Amino acid sequence: MYDVIIIGAGAVGCAAARELSRYELRGCVIDKNYDVCEGTSKANSGIIHAGYDAEPGSVMAKMNLAGSSMMDALAEELDFPFRRNGSLVVCRREEDRCRVQELLERGKKNGVSGLRIVEQDELRAMEPNISDSALCALYAPTAGIVCPISMTIAFAENAAENGMKFMTGTEVLDIQKENNTFTVKTDRGVLETRAVVSAAGIRSDYFHNRMNSGRIHITPRRGEYILLDKTCGGHVKHTIFPLPTSLGKGMLTAPTVHGNLLIGPTADDTEDREGTNVRREGLDYLKSRAGENVKDLPLDQMITSFAGLRAHEDGHDFLIGESQETPGFFEAAGIESPGLTASPAIGREIAEMISEKYGFRRKKNFKSVRKGIVKPLEMTEAERQALILSDPAYGTIICRCNTVSEGEIRDAVQRPLGATTLDGVKRRTWAGMGRCQAGFCTPRIMDILAEQRGLALTDITKCGPGSELTAGRLKDSL
Repeated sequence: MYDVIIIGAGAVGCAAARELSRYELRGCVIDKNYDVCEGTSKANSGIIHAGYDAEPGSVMAKMNLAGSSMMDALAEELDFPFRRNGSLVVCRREEDRCRVQELLERGKKNGVSGLRIVEQDELRAMEPNISDSALCALYAPTAGIVCPISMTIAFAENAAENGMKFMTGTEVLDIQKENNTFTVKTDRGVLETRAVVSAAGIRSDYFHNRMNSGRIHITPRRGEYILLDKTCGGHVKHTIFPLPTSLGKGMLTAPTVHGNLLIGPTADDTEDREGTNVRREGLDYLKSRAGENVKDLPLDQMITSFAGLRAHEDGHDFLIGESQETPGFFEAAGIESPGLTASPAIGREIAEMISEKYGFRRKKNFKSVRKGIVKPLEMTEAERQALILSDPAYGTIICRCNTVSEGEIRDAVQRPLGATTLDGVKRRTWAGMGRCQAGFCTPRIMDILAEQRGLALTDITKCGPGSELTAGRLKDSL
């Protein structure tokens, strides 16, 4: 019997788990994937939006601004990479200047600070590689970039350290309520709880419609991206946007906190809720449009591509709160861009609603600080040498492209909610995310995983059961 069960271990679900772990309660996070941050939260732009785009007065606008204002402190407390690099919304036609002005006025109504329009000369000084056709841009200095995976894992690890249980590889099949207790049926058994939080992303309409007569509909909106090598990371300093459309904020060009350059996304509605495949036509579209706002993009330095699904709700606003029809059922539905930015504020909002309703008391021993994996590459030479002397594994490089050591990979496996798969190691350490895309380091990472987890190599998977990399040993067939 739990006090709270959260469905979904993405950015919103893990942020809510972290905030709820501040209270004296028994909580659990359930996700059908075999690791946290396996859905929309792992495949997005990694942008912390300033807040000028959302409709004034909307829940989206409120949560965007609140989430953005929390980021500096959270990055410090939870030790994940974040930088306020600012953004530019580029105008390339005189007749569109009025739209830039509208965004400026909207941002001011939403309370975004520092917004201003920069004209051509200043724009070129800020971004030498801006398109020759760029006339002006809306500059938002409070916009930033973050690693969405590192942030979500940080929320989850801190929640786990404070007592929150995580059940990954577990799919919620149904929810029912009788009297004051919810029965949560999963493919691994039945659980009971006083309150349920749905943070289920593109499946959030399913759970909403089980608990409410007023139905909602989520449309999965596919976004494909191109990631360029670290040699391209300085091509732009700011996040470069086109003017937004009805399908979203448009195709951006942005540096990443890891030093790469990101281009995307596309925006195509689909009914396939598992449709994260990258399509040839999607990549062709990105390549054909990439140079509209930024010139001389080194597209020949592409190292990988990926796609994610955004949970677009028909009303185009966040649905956050408790069901009036089914008290105790809380939800965060329709969380699309700027959902990553808003996630800590949404998590705090839900936790405060639940604590107020049930009278949960705050813990006296809540641990607010979490330290990430030690990264020798970010140390001074003296610090790095001292670390290697104390533990030589930090001097053994496994991933050459991103200079990731055996010590870092071992730490990723041993941590709270530690990695159990190759993808889990990759997302915690960035081993395998470099130019060779794990072509060199996979066998050694498999060895470390097998040793640390006490598994056979044939049990090591890419992302969970069904994705095993080896079928057996050649010598066993001789």
